[in-house]
Amino acid sequence: MNSTLTIRPATVKDIRIISSLAEDIWPPTYHDILSQDQVRYMMDLFYSHDSLRRQITEQKHQFVIMEDDIAPIGFASFSPIGSSTVYKLHKIYVLPGLQGKGLGKFIVDYIVEKIKPLGAKALQLNVNRFNKARFFYEKLGFNVVREEDIDIGNNYFMNDFVMEKKV
Repeated sequence: MNSTLTIRPATVKDIRIISSLAEDIWPPTYHDILSQDQVRYMMDLFYSHDSLRRQITEQKHQFVIMEDDIAPIGFASFSPIGSSTVYKLHKIYVLPGLQGKGLGKFIVDYIVEKIKPLGAKALQLNVNRFNKARFFYEKLGFNVVREEDIDIGNNYFMNDFVMEKKV
């Protein structure tokens, strides 16, 4: 990529941008892993404007938006887990046509640089056990620490690996 990349903190004013990016990213990312009905259910559960507002204001997830010279191209969110020495990367997504170009690494590096001065010792994330993104995370130094199945309602489960990277 020859454009200038920036990452900026997001606020509730950016909910429309995050939701719009999710609409462009989620269906093609998960169409081979999840049913169309489950993708729609999860989009409503995690990316409705009300849900995003709760994540930002009540759950204190710090969202960031990555932009190139033209437009927003990705987003992520993170927060401390209980003890502030372990942080969770809740979301990290880049537009499908731009994946595989180092943008995800750029976002992870940005987040690590933000949490290290706060005393972070590790960054954790969940990834669907059938998602090829697992290999991307492994290249960045994340290791599988356990499996977990999370009931998200409507008879749907997230069947995930929990991965961790020491920072």
